[in-house]
Amino acid sequence: MKNSFFAAILLLLCLSFTAFQCDDDAPLTQEQELAQLQDFKSEIEAMVNLSICNETTECKFIAFGSKPCGGPWSYLIYSTSIDVSALEAMVQDYNAKEQAYNQRWNVASDCALVQQPSSITCENNTCVAVY
Repeated sequence: MKNSFFAAILLLLCLSFTAFQCDDDAPLTQEQELAQLQDFKSEIEAMVNLSICNETTECKFIAFGSKPCGGPWSYLIYSTSIDVSALEAMVQDYNAKEQAYNQRWNVASDCALVQQPSSITCENNTCVAVY
């Protein structure tokens, strides 16, 4: 009888732990997902801000973000002084995540197309877009 009592207590404890365990796969709220996107965006922008231009680097730009109507929100201007492959991968990932966010939460925006730079110049070790 003593063993069955302890077995019942143990079973009850196991069931309690199972019932109240954290669900790591719980979907994020819109606010949580937006906060993650904003953190990722800040990380990318910080990387771009580290780039410098000079006679040994090249200035470039990349479409950044995903408007609900299509197209980017802006263009990031950077130099090849940073890890360009890593930046391109991060931007591609960010753009895809923002597009999924827009679709999941039915986000709306203006449908204006953002003009891409016609060229980029290096001024005081900073790449500058020319429109």
